[in-house]
Order: sequence, then C-alpha cells, then structure tokens
Amino acid sequence: MTVHEVVVLALPHSMAFELGLPNTVLGGAVDDDGRPLYRVRVATLDGGPVRTSAGFTVLPDHDGSALATADTVLLPGVQFSTTMPDGTLPAEVVQALRAAAERSRLVSICTGAFVLAAAGLLEGRRATTHWLYADRFRELFPGVDLDPDVLFVDDGDVLTSAGNAAGIDLLLHLVRSDHGSEVANRAARRSVVAPWRDGGQSQFIERPLPDPDGTGTAETRAWALSRLAEPLTLADLAAHARMSVRTFTRRFRQETGLSPLRWLVQQRVALARQLLESTDTPVERVASDAGFGTTASLRQHLHAAIGVAPLSYRRTFRGAGPTLVVTSDSSASPR
Repeated sequence: MTVHEVVVLALPHSMAFELGLPNTVLGGAVDDDGRPLYRVRVATLDGGPVRTSAGFTVLPDHDGSALATADTVLLPGVQFSTTMPDGTLPAEVVQALRAAAERSRLVSICTGAFVLAAAGLLEGRRATTHWLYADRFRELFPGVDLDPDVLFVDDGDVLTSAGNAAGIDLLLHLVRSDHGSEVANRAARRSVVAPWRDGGQSQFIERPLPDPDGTGTAETRAWALSRLAEPLTLADLAAHARMSVRTFTRRFRQETGLSPLRWLVQQRVALARQLLESTDTPVERVASDAGFGTTASLRQHLHAAIGVAPLSYRRTFRGAGPTLVVTSDSSASPR
C-alpha cells in the first residue's frame, strides 16, 4: 500500500486552525485494517518558525524539500492583508509553488486561494474563497473565475474551499475521491463532522439552534434516511414534520442550505455510491435500494453528481486503485 504524501505549506500569518486541520481529517483516513492512507507533514520553506494568525509561533518539522515528494500540497488560509498586502508573494514562494504544481495536486482552504492566485496557478480557472474577501480577491486577481457562493470547487488538480468548516468538507471530498465513501465516512465519524456536504452548496446558510420543542426538520431527515428506497415526496416529508409544504421547505432550507428534494437526491447518491463500492449487489438492485427506481435514473443522477456511470464507478473501486476525479456540479439536482 502506498501512502499518499501531503505537505501543508505554512506561510507567515497562516490560520492556526487550518494548519492542523489536514492532519486531523486526512490523518483519520484509514483502510479496513486501520492503516493510515495519508502522511501529513507541515513545512516552511526555510524550515524555520512561522507566526500564526492566533498570536503564537509554530516550528514545523520540515522544510521546503518536503514539497519534492508531495502528492498533494495544501495551503491553509493566511491573513493576506499582512502576508501579501499588494497581492504578491516572495519570488521563492512563487517558484516553489509553481514547481509543486507540475507534480502535485494543489489544495487551498479559505484565503489560501489568494496564495495560489498570486503564484499564477488559478489564472483562467474556477475557484472559491471565503465570501467576506471575494471583492478584494477579484480586485487582485481578475483573471480567476471566482465563485464565492459555494463551499468548495474541484477543478481537477487544483481545489479550493471557503472558510474553516468548508475546509473540512473539501478534505473529506479528497478522501472520498481517492478512497471512496466508506473511508471518508469513517474519517468524518472520527472527527465527529457531517460526512458529506456538496461542494456546490451555498456558503450563505442560516443555521439556527435546534428547536427545543422539536419543531425542526432533523427528525424528518432521520426518518427519510431510513426509507430512501421508498418513493418519498415533498408532501410525505412535510406531513411527517407536521408542517405545510411551504413552511417545511423554508425551515428545511434554513437548517440545511438545501431544498428537501435536492437533499434527498444527495442522500440517495451517497447510498448508491456506498453500495457500488462495498457490495456486489446488481446495479438494478442498487438503483432500487437507493430509491432511484430504475437503472436509467441511477445512471442519470450519478453522472450528474460525479461524472461517471454506475459500472464505471464500481470498477474504479474494485480495480488497482481509485483514479476518479469528482467535480462538484450540483446544477442538475432538483431545487
């Protein structure tokens, strides 16, 4: 088994939380025998200490030479107004990142996208960052196709995410793309986070505290998850929650950021992926068990979500190793 090498590049004024996030999430990704699938190392270019956004200094164990063997190079967020106030980086940082781009997958969390853009690695590409800094990003890097409304963007060998929590979503997306849903779900459980939020989901989500009187939609979501094979309708969900369809839809979107039908499709796709990865269940049965009814419907929704057909997806995870690149395009889902 080959362990995937990840290097987190710490620049001055990096976000402290995001420096440790890759080790927490990717470090929790293990195979069926409990063996780690990623090795995460934190490095500075000169191997020296670096000041973080939290007011303390860290001393990584590695220097820039670690980049030479990295399969993935990850840029945590930075206080860009301090680290790169004019939108430029030191020449040695640009050179190191461009060299890494020739051999490694590049990933950024939050304002780490400013670093990738300053190195010229996002020009003409779709990307995202924290919505608070979208206007400044566009001023500095007009050649980047910025989408500040989504949680993360998978553009193949370059992936970017919004703020802290969206970084968790992106890291789990990496695990899922590399090793499948079961491994990603285990890593999510280990970190006690939601296993899947679609990258196309909006950053602008109201997240009220759960209603103490149980008038939210959480119970209905749990009820629906145990009945994905059934032909659930919006009216069925609203009736279970004892709400009108209009009230239920509004409350559901406030709590999840998604419409009920789009959420239902996501859960069915997740179940279908798990069945395709981990069982020999015929595709027709997978379609039925996941609530899609027909193979054609399963094929349509799986292709819309991850760009491949059911049998191709199964072969990916039954062959020598996953090579699937997943794109986060939610435009085909019901809204």
